[in-house]
Amino acid sequence: MHWMIPLAAHGVHSFTVELVRYLVAAGVMTGIVWAGARWTAARRIQKRAPTRRDRAREFGNSMLSVTIFALWSIATLAMNQAGIIHVTFAAPLWWQAALEFAGIVIAHDAYFYWMHRGLHTRAMFRRAHLTHHKSRTPTPWAAYSFAPIEGMLEGMFLPLFLLLVPMHGIVLIAFLLHQIGRNVLGHSGHELMPPGFTRFPLTAWLTTATHHDLHHSGGGHNFGLYFTWWDRWMGTEHPGYHGAFEAAALPWSGAGGSASQDIASQS
Repeated sequence: MHWMIPLAAHGVHSFTVELVRYLVAAGVMTGIVWAGARWTAARRIQKRAPTRRDRAREFGNSMLSVTIFALWSIATLAMNQAGIIHVTFAAPLWWQAALEFAGIVIAHDAYFYWMHRGLHTRAMFRRAHLTHHKSRTPTPWAAYSFAPIEGMLEGMFLPLFLLLVPMHGIVLIAFLLHQIGRNVLGHSGHELMPPGFTRFPLTAWLTTATHHDLHHSGGGHNFGLYFTWWDRWMGTEHPGYHGAFEAAALPWSGAGGSASQDIASQS
């Protein structure tokens, strides 16, 4: 039974790391929105403001998700120690790191899109995804606000990916930081990108806060996580996406403006 001790210690460590990652990312984004209110208020995507009760619910659900992610981390460590997967903490060459990072981000986006579509089926939505959609006006604290089934599916990606692809530990750390950063940005409720972002060729393939906010306020479109291409290929991009984005986005040097209307009902 001695093998359980390091796994348990790793579980405690993983819970702490996941918790800190969530608290810092959501806290920083909340701080940006609050401290820069003169700049961010006009960039609010919806007219409705989230309540303290909304944030408390999101935080409570996220604590359960953090626990689930820690359990997946224990499983991943056990798989690595058993030689089932291969994670090395040697320093990779720069091109190796770049390829691994691009590969895992693209794979995660594809996994998330199709998992997300599955969560919206009649058989799964109420059991697994309704918890997340209670945040119709999301905040950064909704980043991990999942029901247990969704939390299990979200956390499953990394060990599944590592079964197929060996990785360097430093790249996994970069991936996890990127994941939570994009997650809280997508749930920020404010469009911080400048006008034209969704039409400019070099940035049009990236999701925005408006992209995911429309999903929360409507639900039938915009299933992608990092990139817009799956929604475009599958015909699930919200038809009012670009208009909603332009209604919320303002030049970075500008001030003032008005909050956009929730146009998720346009289809």
